[in-house]
Amino acid sequence: MELSNSFEVNRSIDDTWVVLTDVERIAPCLPGAQLQEVEGDEYRGIVKIKVGPITAQYKGAATFVEKLDDVHRMVLNAKGRDTRGAGNAEAVITATLEPVSETSTRVEVNTDLKVTGKVAQFGRGVMADVSAKLMGQFADNLEAMLEADAADPDETSVTSAADGKPEPQPTAGPRKIDMPEPEAVDLLDAAGAPVLKRLAPVIGVVLVLLILRRLLRK
Repeated sequence: MELSNSFEVNRSIDDTWVVLTDVERIAPCLPGAQLQEVEGDEYRGIVKIKVGPITAQYKGAATFVEKLDDVHRMVLNAKGRDTRGAGNAEAVITATLEPVSETSTRVEVNTDLKVTGKVAQFGRGVMADVSAKLMGQFADNLEAMLEADAADPDETSVTSAADGKPEPQPTAGPRKIDMPEPEAVDLLDAAGAPVLKRLAPVIGVVLVLLILRRLLRK
């Protein structure tokens, strides 16, 4: 399914480009996501989601297919698999930056998304609502991060060379990333009340099954 979203960043287009192409820096801004390791141009991690009482965790990797500095356009390919084997997700994400003013940039994001398993039951309409809300959350988190950096610029400019010590040499194999475990994104909450009406029969069946399972255990 094709999904289109956009958001604005209160930074120049060049500054916005530098930030958005720094995956390690923006990873904490992505709802439900945790970057765990980096090897070469591949970024690996997990995304946690909930569908009502059901929680799923996708483990996968993302790589840049294109990163064109001159036109401020990037293409990212991401693939993930439900850790319980209940479905897969694959996305080709194209982001294009356009200046709104000297201090503001619009980011257009087009996603070609393929999903299987429980999440696929939502359909394109619901997934479009969910992606719009999550993109809004990402934009808010990104803006908050940039404001915090501006308030404390020394925090982001510290290097090992500043104190006269040599830069650490890269080691072979994946580099581990120390990032807190994220809270799962509740797709029902993200989609809003109209979705509850459309999915009420499905949710009802799930709740009945959970109750029956508990009763059988007693």
